[in-house]
Amino acid sequence: AGEGKNPAKSQEGAEPMEADQEMTGAAEGAAPAEKKEKPSSEEKESDRKVNKLLSILQGDAPIKLHLEFLYSKNRTDPTILKNLKSSVETRNSVCHSAIIFTNALMHMGTTVDTFLREHLDWLARATNWAKFSATAGLGVIHRGQLSQGQFLMAPYLPSDGSSGSPFSEGGALYALGLMHCDKGKVIRDFLLQSLRNASSEVVQHGACLGLGLATLGTDDEEVFEDLKNVLYTDSAVAGEAAGIAIGLLSVGTGSDKTEQMLAYAHDTQHEKITRGLALGCALVMYGREENADALILQLCQDQNPILRYGGMFCIGLAYSGTMSNFAIQKLLHFAVSDVSDDVRRAAVMCLGFVMYSQPEQCPHTVALLSESFNPHVRYGVAMALGIACAGTGMKEAMNILQVLSKDAIDFVRQGALIATSMVLLQQPESKVSGFRKKLDKIVSDKHEDVMCKMGAIIAVGLIDAGGRNVNIRLRSRNGFPRLLSVIGMAVFTQYWYWYPLSYFMSLPLTPTAFIGLNENLDMPKFSVVSKCKPSIFAYAEPVEHANNVLTSKAPTAVLSTTAKAKARAAKKEDAKKSTSEKGKENADSNKMEVEGEAAELEAAGDEKKEEGSKPKAEATEEQKENPTRVVPAQEKHVHFLAGSRFTPINENAKSIGIVLLKDNEPGKELEVVNIPVNTEPPASTEPPPPEPFEYNSALD
Repeated sequence: AGEGKNPAKSQEGAEPMEADQEMTGAAEGAAPAEKKEKPSSEEKESDRKVNKLLSILQGDAPIKLHLEFLYSKNRTDPTILKNLKSSVETRNSVCHSAIIFTNALMHMGTTVDTFLREHLDWLARATNWAKFSATAGLGVIHRGQLSQGQFLMAPYLPSDGSSGSPFSEGGALYALGLMHCDKGKVIRDFLLQSLRNASSEVVQHGACLGLGLATLGTDDEEVFEDLKNVLYTDSAVAGEAAGIAIGLLSVGTGSDKTEQMLAYAHDTQHEKITRGLALGCALVMYGREENADALILQLCQDQNPILRYGGMFCIGLAYSGTMSNFAIQKLLHFAVSDVSDDVRRAAVMCLGFVMYSQPEQCPHTVALLSESFNPHVRYGVAMALGIACAGTGMKEAMNILQVLSKDAIDFVRQGALIATSMVLLQQPESKVSGFRKKLDKIVSDKHEDVMCKMGAIIAVGLIDAGGRNVNIRLRSRNGFPRLLSVIGMAVFTQYWYWYPLSYFMSLPLTPTAFIGLNENLDMPKFSVVSKCKPSIFAYAEPVEHANNVLTSKAPTAVLSTTAKAKARAAKKEDAKKSTSEKGKENADSNKMEVEGEAAELEAAGDEKKEEGSKPKAEATEEQKENPTRVVPAQEKHVHFLAGSRFTPINENAKSIGIVLLKDNEPGKELEVVNIPVNTEPPASTEPPPPEPFEYNSALD
């Protein structure tokens, strides 16, 4: 991924040099062929350095490295997905879609779509919008495949010659957006043309979402005009996506486009369009703080509850990660006073966006609200804790979520399960194992509410997301908000109204990787040391199918008549035995005591033997080869080996993320880690045709 752009960059870098040579040749009056010299070695080296810098700044190099890391370190357990599939009724479309979403999360960025290929008949049960979502899931699985994206999605994309299902075509366009998110220069024109050619509102819906993701933050006027044209068709489905897409296109710009968006939100009769535009306005005001106050006031005072709902998100995103007292007071005021449940839910939820920079402050701020009589407020508390405390494993947040996961209302339990998985992401397995058992019980319980079961299935996907190698990071390691993560989380919360938007959850997920690079941006073979027991931060053990970790065996039914008959027979047997056993009891008691003592001594001897045969105590440290997974809690324990050939250029650099290394033995032969990511579809097993031959009928 990203390699396809390098030739173009080298040409761009060479243009000024060639132009200078031509001007020099013209001035001297000599033939261009005579004077045109080959670039010197210094110029070539300069171009190479510029290309490397461009690949870093444009994001191509990090995307390629993360793709290779997620592909090579994928530890997804396929048995979990198979058990999930067998535990859910095939007729239940909500749970069916949730499992497809879970598969996409578990394989995010790994390029592994084996589960879908192996269960095509089961996958084919997805119809209409479920088919749209299933196709979009491929974009999450192949995220970062910038050079191969269109080739991978070709079977599903709209084509001139044939007309396929509009749901799979729309889903494929959405998938392209997810795949090229924030790096959509190569795919922009194709998505724009697909939007112009689309006649179905479903295809328009997918094209709008894909285009919004691909052109994220570019504020492209041409794209804005096309999205506005779709919006003005007044189609509920396409209009909602167009509203969100305009927000994504102009995210964080504070553009005056919000005036046109609000004007149309008041004119339209479709709630879906109004909601899309309200969220779009909030996205435009991302990070604007006081500059967004005028729009916040306008939205919060509107009579339409959907626009007030957008006002809550506008506060949350405008003051994202600022811990602003003004924003917190405003949200708490609406959380307890608004007449609309949707607005109250959004107000509490957006506290998470304002407070994620100091997650320890969030639990006690929302603790009282978690006891609210209103279930929508309680759901909002769960999601606020999930957003603010994601990946921290914070005990205070877990205590509140544990209570909410036993709530009487199904959707509150759903929110609590999803939020718990967000908080426990990349935590040591000792903390997570109890939660896994709880999910197992909920998924396998046939009498559990569908909403709660859906939340449990999504939680299974989140806890093992990205092959168990990713975490939710709403801010960078230096403390700055990560735009992609925050807006991804904001749009994900809209799954409440529209399930396909749940795929935005792939945006906040970032690899927990340590990747060391030399001056050529190659990964040299070397090790770092983790000074703690390997088992503490090890991957979860694979599930054995026989244990049914995610599909507990149901108890066998016993008829009441059978039980009564067995009880009568047992009573008769007891009566016969009691008379004969009374005489023997006294004689046997002494013998039993002696035998018991002997058995105890024998057991103690066996234990000593076992202790002697046990393996040695677990190592207190382990060496980890480049690249490797380093979870947040492990960062402080990972160090460079003393006397290592490679050391970080920045002496204060932590052993996390992408680290540039200094080679202390430059003359020595270098061994580089090479990870080829397989993007080709599986090769056909069809045998080759026979070689040409002549048929002679006389031989018959």
